[in-house]
Amino acid sequence: MAYTRLLRLFKIRAASLTNTRTTVGGWTFRKHVSTSAWRAQSRMSAWVIDQFGTNEVLRYSEDMPVPTITSSSQVMIQVHAASLNPLDVAMRGGYGDKLIKLRKDPFSIMDNDSGFPLILGRDVSGVVVDCGSEVAHFEPGDEVWAAVPPWKQGSLAEFVNLTEYEVSHKPKCLSHMEAASIPYVASTALSALVNAGGLCKENSSDKRVLITGGSGGVGTIAIQLAKAWGAHITVTCSQNAEGLVRGLGADEVVDYTAEDATYQLEMMERFDVILDGVGGDTEEWCVSLLKPWSGAKYVTLVTPLLFQTDSRGLLDGFAHAGSTLTTKVIQILPVVEAQFPFSQVPQAFQKLEHGHARGKTVISVIEEKDGEEQEMEQNMA
Repeated sequence: MAYTRLLRLFKIRAASLTNTRTTVGGWTFRKHVSTSAWRAQSRMSAWVIDQFGTNEVLRYSEDMPVPTITSSSQVMIQVHAASLNPLDVAMRGGYGDKLIKLRKDPFSIMDNDSGFPLILGRDVSGVVVDCGSEVAHFEPGDEVWAAVPPWKQGSLAEFVNLTEYEVSHKPKCLSHMEAASIPYVASTALSALVNAGGLCKENSSDKRVLITGGSGGVGTIAIQLAKAWGAHITVTCSQNAEGLVRGLGADEVVDYTAEDATYQLEMMERFDVILDGVGGDTEEWCVSLLKPWSGAKYVTLVTPLLFQTDSRGLLDGFAHAGSTLTTKVIQILPVVEAQFPFSQVPQAFQKLEHGHARGKTVISVIEEKDGEEQEMEQNMA
């Protein structure tokens, strides 16, 4: 038995040393290095865009520079898993370009610097490989997760740099694939419910909350948060997602495709908070479902902030937009609908664009080893 396990380990390690490239669908991909070997790299593989557009602008590159520690508070992360959000699709098309350029460099708004090539991906789960001199809470080898701010290069790459204040230790109970599904949607849901909706653990037990589009990434997290705080939750989604949202805590579910969906909602007791994850003409009829004269709140996740900044110009855009979101990450049940290997990032974008989400679309950047393989490699190190 010991010989068999040892032989298996040597096969694994030999494969990682000799078979460094793989071909999928006409694309040739470099297999990723181990955490300890990253210092030998000056370039890394990533999915990038060189212009704004549709899915055709996505390009696989092995020639992106490996990010380096440039400040004392930075943490360099080897990406094990990433996930996609509607924001990634929007940014691929140019959403928020002016505001993001301003956040990167206040003087860049006046020049023509494109910011390309751009790496998308707002969620990351991975392992710390390097730290700035003043980083106090992390060290190489720590497993972490984070939501990557839109003005930074994203997680669809081998490595990403963040400050230690943007990173948290990954819960040990979650795999990297599970963990990567949570940070961005959790921070969005938390900010929407707390900062905009005024809800918290102490005041939600008698509150009625309506969540439209509740089966998507943000909705599945918002259901769990509000339910944990004691609120009564009503959700709109398609009929085939009812089991999912009820399992997460929804008390009442309305099939938005039903002809009388609006009527069903109008017959219910009015709501204290409405979290709108759909947008469009939903706002026109949602607002009438709020409790009158009670401080009830309508919160939309389809914020006009970045769109208005692009279409109206910087200052006018700020004047016509709402509040921004925080980047606080919390632990909660992951809802992963689809998983893709790193070689199939374009297919993952296509899946997300089809809509009707039942949780998150997650991408494996490094194939996770099982517990036995990890233990054997640690013993051989």
